[in-house]
Amino acid sequence: MSNGSGGGAVDTARLLWGPHPKPTRGPKPALTLERIARAGIEIADAEGLGAVSMQRVAGLLDYTKMSLYRYVPGKAELVALMVEEAVGAPSPAPGEPNWRSQLRDWAYQLTKAFGAHPWLLDATVGPRMTGPRELAWLERVVAALDGNGLTGPERMDAAVLLAGHVRGIAEQARAAGPAGDPEAQLLAVLGGLVREHAERFPALASAMAAPDGRDQALEFGLERILDGLDALITRRQGRHGVADG
Repeated sequence: MSNGSGGGAVDTARLLWGPHPKPTRGPKPALTLERIARAGIEIADAEGLGAVSMQRVAGLLDYTKMSLYRYVPGKAELVALMVEEAVGAPSPAPGEPNWRSQLRDWAYQLTKAFGAHPWLLDATVGPRMTGPRELAWLERVVAALDGNGLTGPERMDAAVLLAGHVRGIAEQARAAGPAGDPEAQLLAVLGGLVREHAERFPALASAMAAPDGRDQALEFGLERILDGLDALITRRQGRHGVADG
């Protein structure tokens, strides 16, 4: 995530984790990393991640671009700060002691975060440095699955699997946009064609004619992932029945 003006992962790690050295040149610091990150978030929420630049953020804060470089080495580090500020840390699931309920709650919290800041989908891809708040999301899944017979890598893979499902649904929601749901419109037209040609597509015609036509992709996929983890945990623990939830 480095750029020509930054120090890459080292700079990003220092900004996200600290300690934060004070600028050695110029006037007394008047900005904070949180304020800078929030300005970037304001732009990204309104116009997308592509609209974020050091110049735009500096202008929004009534500072010069050069003065901003005293705090943040470049855009890559700026985006990392924005992600850390926007995603926050997941709150614990109140009164939910079993792993399945905890993971379900985790997935819905992540869905909400992507919905509030769709640009996070673009900012959280590829190898990159993560901050303590974002890492707390991984910690929560790994901790929830601890003691159930899964290895460390398997618990981490479970988090990746859940996040991948949530990301896929969030991508669809972003593509739909606020002005309507083009996917729903497309499916409506396609549904009419399938019904018209039901003799060629009998299975599809039957499925699409089901009385409950609500889009439950998030819930359906989430429950199937949890079912799979449940089966693996049961097998590892060498017992029958549904595991802990």
